[in-house]
Amino acid sequence: MLTELLLLLAAIAGAAFWFAGRRAAEMATIVGRQACSRAGVQWLDQSVHLLSMRLRRGPDGWLGLERHYGFEYSTAGEDRHSGRIVLQGNRLQAIAGPMPRAEAFDTVAPRIGDGRD
Repeated sequence: MLTELLLLLAAIAGAAFWFAGRRAAEMATIVGRQACSRAGVQWLDQSVHLLSMRLRRGPDGWLGLERHYGFEYSTAGEDRHSGRIVLQGNRLQAIAGPMPRAEAFDTVAPRIGDGRD
């Protein structure tokens, strides 16, 4: 009886871990697709892949899983560049990859020496 209960609890914990991982991968996919769209580059393979996972203390002080996902993008269609997305739970912590086009920065701050002060 006790063995069956422990097996059931282990199966529930495994399923919860798997579903949380899938939810984080879907979130990383959305973030990667949006980053490539904003930068005007092509998002390759239409997916992300898990690079690493570790325990890390969050801003609230609790331990949580930090997942690092990789993705690839192309600027001209003939090259491949790697990007990285870091999620803690479902919160975006960092992204390294395509940069937004220069036009996006013009609306935020004027360029130095363009006559606007």
